[in-house]
Amino acid sequence: MHGHSFSDAPFGRGSPFGRGRGPGGRGRGSEAPPPADRSEVAGWFAGRLPDDWFTGPVDLTIDRDEITVVGTLPEPDAGEGDAAAARAGRIARFREDTRRQRMAIADAAQERYGRSVAWGAACGDTREVFTNLSTPVMTRLRQAERLVLDTLVDSGVARSRSEGLAWAVRLVGQHAEEWLNELRDAMESVDEVRRRGPAPE
Repeated sequence: MHGHSFSDAPFGRGSPFGRGRGPGGRGRGSEAPPPADRSEVAGWFAGRLPDDWFTGPVDLTIDRDEITVVGTLPEPDAGEGDAAAARAGRIARFREDTRRQRMAIADAAQERYGRSVAWGAACGDTREVFTNLSTPVMTRLRQAERLVLDTLVDSGVARSRSEGLAWAVRLVGQHAEEWLNELRDAMESVDEVRRRGPAPE
């Protein structure tokens, strides 16, 4: 993954370096944009993207803040070279060569859909999303919910409550409660072993 720079940030007026105000750059504070119809967005990008960029329709991920566009590039002929390195080079070249055009398309999409645009490319089994918008989430948690996050922090699974929250969201529906109970039991066992050990001199 390349380091972030002005030109590599999520494109569009809603990006951290864009010209708008607030999420989506619409000048409406924290008001959420209207829902986006996936087929309409897909059709718009199909008409707007150059025909020679990708081998087929792009993969779109859409939420209230951002549209992520990932297209598949033709695989290079690596010859006797390393295939994975060739794919990575093909993605890097696409990223550099299309930057100005992608910025223009992202600005138009931002104007139309009220969302920032992030870009990515896939080549063979290599897939890279160049940058994604990181959006703070404000929420109120009750004590039981805070204890879940603190368990993740205390056990070293997460470095902070916010990181623990992101981790927990990814695991919703994957038996998280059962795993947390096992983690708490393991921590209690470690504490018990420590208590039975020799006292420090």
